[in-house]
Amino acid sequence: MAYLSQDEINKIGFAQVGHDVFISDKASFHNPAKISIGSFVRIDDFCLLSAGEDGIEIGNYVHISCYACLIGKGLIKLHDYVLISIKATILSSNSDFSGQFAPALKEFDTLDKPYATVFSEAVTFETHTGLGAHSVVLPGVTVGEGTAVGAMSVVYQSLNPWGIYLGNPARFATKRSKRVYKILEDLKESQADI
Repeated sequence: MAYLSQDEINKIGFAQVGHDVFISDKASFHNPAKISIGSFVRIDDFCLLSAGEDGIEIGNYVHISCYACLIGKGLIKLHDYVLISIKATILSSNSDFSGQFAPALKEFDTLDKPYATVFSEAVTFETHTGLGAHSVVLPGVTVGEGTAVGAMSVVYQSLNPWGIYLGNPARFATKRSKRVYKILEDLKESQADI
């Protein structure tokens, strides 16, 4: 995987970019002026980040794995220490599939408002969270601090902190260890010595 140089990253036109950011030259960004990226972030091959008016905010120590997709008009916020795994999808917008309207997933769809509707709500991943491979998170969801979502899960509702959730729909499976706090304290101490 080839990474963009700092000059190439700056030319994309992000709202903000921290330091130690690694972005694949094969990643795609739509509306980058609405995308903020913290420090120690890695975005892999074939990721798509398409920001709406409310933007995408990425914290520090975040890894977005290959083929992941973050898209929608609503805010998508990834706090610090978040992992988005291979082919995971985060949607802050979705069509109304109730049958009352025709599905319309794009703003430039051929159907006008009276016939089609899209709803948008913020999606938030709190600190120390992870989204497993091939999983989908729908609009309006908050993944609580410390929570992990297993592979191939679909998240329709917000998830409580420090749990592991699996399935479609994602359901609580077990508690998650808080040992990560100790690991990160050790990391901070080791970096302070440098």
